[in-house]
Amino acid sequence: MKIHEYQAKKIFAQGGIPVPKGSPAFSVEEATQAAREIGRPPYILKAQIHAGGRGKGGGVKTARSLDEVEELAKAMLGMTLITHQTGPEGKKVRKLLVEEALELENEFYLGITLDRARACPVVMISPAGGMDIEEVAEKTPDLIKREWIDPAVGFQPFQARNLMYRLPLDAARVKEGLGLVQKAVDIFYRHDCSLVEINPLVATKDGRLVALDAKISFDDNALFRHKELQELLDPDEMDPLELEANRYNLNYIRLNGNIGVMVNGAGLAMATMDIIKLYGGEPANFLDVGGGASAEMIAKGMEIILSDKRVRAILVNIFGGILRCDVLAEGLIDAARKVNIQVPLIIRLEGTNVDKGRDMLHRSGLNFLVAQTMGEAAQKISQVVQGR
Repeated sequence: MKIHEYQAKKIFAQGGIPVPKGSPAFSVEEATQAAREIGRPPYILKAQIHAGGRGKGGGVKTARSLDEVEELAKAMLGMTLITHQTGPEGKKVRKLLVEEALELENEFYLGITLDRARACPVVMISPAGGMDIEEVAEKTPDLIKREWIDPAVGFQPFQARNLMYRLPLDAARVKEGLGLVQKAVDIFYRHDCSLVEINPLVATKDGRLVALDAKISFDDNALFRHKELQELLDPDEMDPLELEANRYNLNYIRLNGNIGVMVNGAGLAMATMDIIKLYGGEPANFLDVGGGASAEMIAKGMEIILSDKRVRAILVNIFGGILRCDVLAEGLIDAARKVNIQVPLIIRLEGTNVDKGRDMLHRSGLNFLVAQTMGEAAQKISQVVQGR
C-alpha cells in the first residue's frame, strides 16, 4: 500500500526524522493558510499523487509570496499531472503539500527495501541524491553503497557507519546521520514496510540533515496488524476496479491489453500472461482469485473483468487444488446469469473434480471454448482477439 508524501513525513516526524515545516492543503484557502503558518517566503508547493517524477512534470512549484501561493494553488489543484510513472493519462491532483523552502548544501539518497535475491532487507545510500535511483544504479552503480540486514542480528552500528562514511559530511553531521539511518530502519520494521525512501536527504546550510522528500510503501499482507495505517489509504489514487476487487479480497491489477485473465495463484497468473504474450496477445488485467475462492468471489471477479470496456475476450485458467473445479464452474455459471457476457470465453480447467466442473459448464448452456492445455488456451484467445 502506498501513501502520500505528507503522510510519510508525518510518520518520519513521529519517528524522530527531521522534515521541513509544512502541512497538506486540500483547497486554495488551506494552501494560503499553510503558507501563513510557515512564515516568511519562499514556499514550496508539491502535488500529492502516488507517482514519482513530479518535479519534472510540473508538480513542484516555488512561490515567493502569499499571492503567488494562491495563484499556484489554483493552477495545481485539479490539474492532470503527467510523469514517467503515471503514464500518458496522468493523475488528477486533489491535494498539495505546502512547505518551507530550505537552503541546500548537498543532496543524498537513502532507501530501505527488500532484496528478494538475498531474502533480507537492504539499506542503500548514495551521494547522488535528487536523481532517479534506477538511473544512478544503471549508469554509476559505484555511487550506491549497500548494507544488508541479517534478520537474526538486526541492523548493526558498524553498518550505519559504513553507509554514512560514504557521504561528504563533517563529523557532526555524520553523527546525526547515524541516528537518522537507524530511525529509518526502525520505521521500516515497526510498520512492516516494503519501502522507506528519502530522496533527497539534504544537508542544509544551517547544519541540519532533513528529509526533503519521503516515500513509504507498506506490505499489504501485514496490514491486519496495523489498522491505523489502513486509514491512510487514498481511494482517489486507486483504479476503481482495483478498489472494488480489494473489497472482495481479490488480487486485481489493471493492465493495458484486451484479454481478460482469471487464474488462481500468482505464479499461474504470471505464467498465463507470459504465454498469452508469446502468442501475440496482451493481457488486460492480472486477476488472482486465490486458492480458497468461493463461487461468490469467482462471480465478482468476472463482473470486474467485464467492467473493463477494453476486454474483448476472457481466459479462465484454473488449477483445482484447494479451489475445486466444480466450485469454479458454479461461480462462472452464476456470473453468466448475473452479467451478460458478450465476449468470447475460453476456459482451461485441471485438477480436483475437473470432470464434474466441465460437465457443469457443458450443461449450463454457456457459450464458451474449452482448452486442455495452457498453450492451447493462450493460442485460442489470441486468435480470437486478432480476428483469426
